[in-house]
Amino acid sequence: MNTISIIGATVVTLALISYSIGVIAEQKKKRIVKSVLLFITVGIILDVTATICMIIGSTNSPFTLHGFLGYSALVAMLIDVILIWGFYQKKGSEIDVPKKLHRYTLYAYLWWVIAYITGSLLVALK
Repeated sequence: MNTISIIGATVVTLALISYSIGVIAEQKKKRIVKSVLLFITVGIILDVTATICMIIGSTNSPFTLHGFLGYSALVAMLIDVILIWGFYQKKGSEIDVPKKLHRYTLYAYLWWVIAYITGSLLVALK
């Protein structure tokens, strides 16, 4: 792996940590507190940064099966971040997250983790 790809792999791992902290906190509390907003927002910034690094550093086309899996997972998390921020701005942190948003957050996160694991496996198996 070249330097840019290594940076991308490191940054995506930081995104995993950030997303995990934010999503687990939301799933446990069923509320969107400031720490949830912080960690999912940092996660999306890290994820976009990592994706750009991996596209630049890869010798493969960005239009691979793993690429589409990764892009769809990134979009799912971006939608989640937008929905969570929207809910927080309208309702604040004193109200439980609606079940649909709570479930969507979990499913988007799990999809993202699957994309992360497949990317890790692809690198490990080379």
